[in-house]
Amino acid sequence: METIHVAFILLSLIFLPNHASANLEGDALHTLRVTLVDPNNVLQSWDPTLVNPCTWFHVTCNNENSVIRVDLGNAELSGHLVPELGVLKNLQYLELYSNNITGPIPSNLGNLTNLVSLDLYLNSFTGPIPESLGKLSKLRFLRLNNNTLTGSIPMSLTNITTLQVLDLSNNQLSGSVPDNGSFSLFTPISFANNLDLCGPVTSHPCPGSPPFSPPPPFIPPPPVSTPSGYGITGAIAGGVAAGAALLFAAPAIAFAWWRRRKPHDIFFDVPAEEDPEVHLGQLKRFSLRELQVASDGFSNKNILGRGGFGKVYKGRLADGTLVAVKRLKEERTPGGELQFQTEVEMISMAVHRNLLRLRGFCMTPTERLLVYPYMANGSVASCLRERPPSQPPLDWPTRKRIALGSARGLSYLHDHCDPKIIHRDVKAANILLDEDFEAVVGDFGLAKLMDYKDTHVTTAVRGTIGHIAPEYLSTGKSSEKTDVFGYGIMLLELITGQRAFDLARLANDDDVMLLDWVKGLLKEKKLEMLVDPDLQTNYEERELEQVIQVALLCTQGSPMERPKMSEVVRMLEGDGLAERWDEWQKVEILREDVDLSPNLHSDWIVDSTYNLHAVELSGPR
Repeated sequence: METIHVAFILLSLIFLPNHASANLEGDALHTLRVTLVDPNNVLQSWDPTLVNPCTWFHVTCNNENSVIRVDLGNAELSGHLVPELGVLKNLQYLELYSNNITGPIPSNLGNLTNLVSLDLYLNSFTGPIPESLGKLSKLRFLRLNNNTLTGSIPMSLTNITTLQVLDLSNNQLSGSVPDNGSFSLFTPISFANNLDLCGPVTSHPCPGSPPFSPPPPFIPPPPVSTPSGYGITGAIAGGVAAGAALLFAAPAIAFAWWRRRKPHDIFFDVPAEEDPEVHLGQLKRFSLRELQVASDGFSNKNILGRGGFGKVYKGRLADGTLVAVKRLKEERTPGGELQFQTEVEMISMAVHRNLLRLRGFCMTPTERLLVYPYMANGSVASCLRERPPSQPPLDWPTRKRIALGSARGLSYLHDHCDPKIIHRDVKAANILLDEDFEAVVGDFGLAKLMDYKDTHVTTAVRGTIGHIAPEYLSTGKSSEKTDVFGYGIMLLELITGQRAFDLARLANDDDVMLLDWVKGLLKEKKLEMLVDPDLQTNYEERELEQVIQVALLCTQGSPMERPKMSEVVRMLEGDGLAERWDEWQKVEILREDVDLSPNLHSDWIVDSTYNLHAVELSGPR
């Protein structure tokens, strides 16, 4: 009995620290909940009687039951923040963007020394930026834009050497913008629309400083005029000089030819093109030769994929880092260098954990290249349909994470980039997987960026058959709802493992369009037949039905009836799907009763040809 008692004490001592930590963090988050106004009850699960906050919605913990993420972006919250948040010592992501939170930013946030991302943009915060934020030595993303912050920019922020993205625009900040430390490479876009800021990066000189003077324009020297009496002599002298130069250059030419015969060409023989001195934020500017060497001369053996914007090559930099190099087609930069620089800078500002991070670029008179991190696990499409036998299939929990992660990435492009970015080719092949099999949306921003209030009309439809929304195909007009349609098809790819368009299905008298094939099986009540055989029976049927419901809502014929990606995120998190699905069922029943179904396109590539009965899938249980 005494042995059991000792063992119990030891177990208590082992688990007590984690229990106490969770309790302290739970108390802090509950204090936050009390001070926030929550009209949509997104914090309903934050129950103070549950000691461990790891079971709460919008809270993520590590294996030691310590909070590492708080995701409350775009939740229509108001109120103010509390200093108790400073006890979340392991917090890495604090996402409170796009709410209506007021008051000052607590200085205690400077205690969150593991913080990687602080997103407080699009709120109503007032007061100064806390000096204590300079202690966040691991911070990479700091976005405080679109608030009402005042005062000067703390010099302490320049000490954050890890800082990659900074956005302080659209506030009421004043004083000089630091230009040392981590601030030395940030561009005016990070500080825009702060009328009282001054310094070189703002184009407004500070009081007492000399006015900025642009560099003098380059004027080529005038051609040297040669007197007529020296024309023949000059030509002879020039010919002799050229002959001598060729004679002395012969060994070098022979050496270069020999090097080209060598199997490991490192491009000593490739004429270098001048890279313009262009700096875009903290993006690295690669030389063309550097990327040629990294990709073995853009060798076909290093091609990772081909797309409408060009080819992607695997490369290894001089330091051993693996990268993916996208070599853009010339047609993708019709506006020349300035447009390319503008679009690259906008792409670089789109930073989210579920978006492929642009690492650098290369620009020469004839080449445009973008450099991204290499994703060793490939794309969702390759994992579904091209995986080697030694690689296990994607399990159901991983597929759910991919669905939610990619939805979050697209939602960020639509709602939190200004101007918004429309992807225009959402598909499984463009959803990449990092080392933890988290979804990373790639290939975004390469189509023209879209102004917040305007739709984008193109002369050529960009996209992939089976993923293209019907209105985009018929009108050439894209919007965020065309991305929603493509995302819905991608969800069906995740569930079925099949291609969005596959002529092989004709062999079984099935539909070549995945959407029609799925709807046909659901109409025949054959839910189990559409599930990817690789999943076998290792999935929750209720969860599967819910994901199918989201996919069908996203692929409705009318773009007006499709949800926004932010709503898709909420539905996948379990918020609002039942209501949206019930509403859709009622509309479908009404259409059947009064024969108001929309006219169907005769072209089977354009649109779906099936109408589901409203009772095919039950609502969330």
